[in-house]
Amino acid sequence: MERVRPGSAGELRIAPSVLSADFGSLANAVQAVDGETDWLHVDVMDGHFVPNLTIGPPVVKSLRPYSQKFFDCHLMMTEPGRYLDAFAKAGADGCTVHVEIGGTRELLLQCRELGMRVGLAANPDTPFSAVEPFLEEIDLLLLMTVFPGFGGQSFIGDVMSKVTEAREAVTRRGLNVDIEVDGGIDTTTAPIAANHGANVFVAGNAIFGQSDPLRAAADLRRAIAK
Repeated sequence: MERVRPGSAGELRIAPSVLSADFGSLANAVQAVDGETDWLHVDVMDGHFVPNLTIGPPVVKSLRPYSQKFFDCHLMMTEPGRYLDAFAKAGADGCTVHVEIGGTRELLLQCRELGMRVGLAANPDTPFSAVEPFLEEIDLLLLMTVFPGFGGQSFIGDVMSKVTEAREAVTRRGLNVDIEVDGGIDTTTAPIAANHGANVFVAGNAIFGQSDPLRAAADLRRAIAK
C-alpha cells in the first residue's frame, strides 16, 4: 500500500502524538485511530535538549509496516544532524528540528537532501523573528504551545500571537508552509489555534488518553472545523 502523502499546505490535519499512546501495544494504538487522523506525530527526545528520553529510529522503523500515514517526526535533540539519515531510512516522511540549537540552515538542507519534508520548531519563548529567515526553506513551522519535554502540560495561550505572525508572513509571501501547534491541544484549545492560523494539530492525551481514541480524534476534528 502506498504511503499517504502530506497533502497540500494549509489543509487541516490531525496528528496524534504517539508519546501518549500505550507503548506496550503501540502498533494497535496507532491503527485504532487511523480512520480519523491524517498524520502520525513522533516525539523524539534525547534527554539533553529536553529533560526526557523517548524513542528513536528503531521505533519508527518498527511502526512503519503498521501505518501508511505521513510520519511527522519532531526531533527535540541537541544533535539531530547525526540521526537524520537514520530517521529517513527508518521511514520518517518529515523531520522537524529546533531553531534553538543553531546550525539551522545546514540541518534544513540535510533534511531536504535526504528526501524528507523539512520542518522547523520554536519553543514558546522563542520569538517569531528567530524562525522568519527560514520560512522559504521549510515545509512546516512547528510552534510549541508548551515547553517540550513531557506530555499533559497546559496550553500556553500567549503563543497565539506568534501563530498569527507566522500565518500572516506565510500568506504575504505566498509560501506553502504548514503551521503546526503542539502542546495542550484539545477540543477547547485547537479551535483557538485554528482561528489564529494553525492548520496542523498535534494531540496526545486528548486522543490516546481517552477511553475511545478514535471518537476523541473525530471530536477534535469537528471542533476545529466549526
